[in-house]
Amino acid sequence: MQLTSKKTPMAEPVKSKGTFAFVSLGCPKNLVDSERMLGKLAQDGYTLTANAEGADLVIINTCGFIEPARQESLGVIREMLDLKEQGKLGSVVVAGCLAERKGDALLEEVPTVDHILGVHAREEIVQIINRTLSKKAADEQRSVFRPAPVKAQEDTGRFRITPRHFAYLKISEGCDRLCTFCAIPSMRGKHVTKPMEEVIREAKELAADGVRELLIVAQDTTYYGLDLYGEVRFAALLRELEKVNGIEWIRILYAYPIFFTDELIEVIASSKKIVPYLDMPLQHINDRVLRRMQRKVRRADVETLLAKLRAAIPNLAFRTTFIAGFPGETEEEFQELVEFVKQAKFERLGVFTYSLEPGTPASRLEDHLPEEVKTARQNALMALQQPIAFEWCQAQLGKEIEAIVDGPDPEVPGQFTGRTFADAPDIDCLIRLKGKGLRSGDIVRTKITGTDGYDLAGRVISIR
Repeated sequence: MQLTSKKTPMAEPVKSKGTFAFVSLGCPKNLVDSERMLGKLAQDGYTLTANAEGADLVIINTCGFIEPARQESLGVIREMLDLKEQGKLGSVVVAGCLAERKGDALLEEVPTVDHILGVHAREEIVQIINRTLSKKAADEQRSVFRPAPVKAQEDTGRFRITPRHFAYLKISEGCDRLCTFCAIPSMRGKHVTKPMEEVIREAKELAADGVRELLIVAQDTTYYGLDLYGEVRFAALLRELEKVNGIEWIRILYAYPIFFTDELIEVIASSKKIVPYLDMPLQHINDRVLRRMQRKVRRADVETLLAKLRAAIPNLAFRTTFIAGFPGETEEEFQELVEFVKQAKFERLGVFTYSLEPGTPASRLEDHLPEEVKTARQNALMALQQPIAFEWCQAQLGKEIEAIVDGPDPEVPGQFTGRTFADAPDIDCLIRLKGKGLRSGDIVRTKITGTDGYDLAGRVISIR
């Protein structure tokens, strides 16, 4: 997405050293990296512009997770290189996961890129850009810079892309799970916990900047602390985050069934700030498929955890994702997943078709399924989920629930849109709100008056 320069960075910039545009692609973890790079460049005196055309340079923070994301990233790179070739743009710098994954091979594919920076190179962004724009570097050979991770990088001083009232808080980097279908460890490295005091410092900085909702992200949030402290400390971290003044909502994303302890369930159930929402990608439910995925969890484990969560948090909104068409998935195994989705009645559900990722163990498995079979299974699961989602919305009618206001409704003048406790930004649903004097970031008590399927409508009763 093309970024604009409508917000002010946390640190006041000095006299402008040049203009740059920025494109951030991919997941919320990548977005945090983008905000950190933006903050460092703004603090060093560079000016962010809304349009790449006419800028001194553009930085593209890419996604390399699955093939559609890689193609999107390559499309944006080529679009920017076209502007450069036409003399409408200075330099093109490619950063992020695609840069990390392909390295020198990417430079061969798009040879007129000026620099390629891996995911752990963001702290050197200012030096790289200074060198890129200096006259003496005009004829410098194109470079690929991919340093190895040493520790979790700080995310203070961010120039935020999200609306002022919510922000993503990244608590660790990398992943130790080694799921056979996933290339993330090869790009992001092993799991590295960010020290608790650093996380709390970042949360306080965000709260001081107007953030009311924190969205906790990592490759695996529940693994937090194991590498640094010798034990998982996600529950302890949440307790400390609850103490941060100004933060009203805390939302957990990217959880994993393993290490989801009874202590963690109790912390969520008893909290006045942690919303009853949990994002936990399950990927499949059949034991043989789970073994081939190397998920290190069984159906029985998942069902036990879900039962505990539902008992402790009766109004929990559970979001999950599944992979349709993993290599060797039989029709019988797929039907087991279908029956599980019927039974579990997840409030929020996404389904991806299996994407063959070069270099992953799953790419070497036999019995890869045809694309049409994978797509048919994806469609079948989503068709099954639709009435479940609609039923949940119908069950909210007449209830009074909390929502956070995101801004004016672009479709209905005088109304606002927001999200309930059950909805994370960008990936879930919205609520249309009727009320007076509402502002972005308000947390409101709302009586649910209608639904159009996935989305709700409500009348604001009070603002806190």
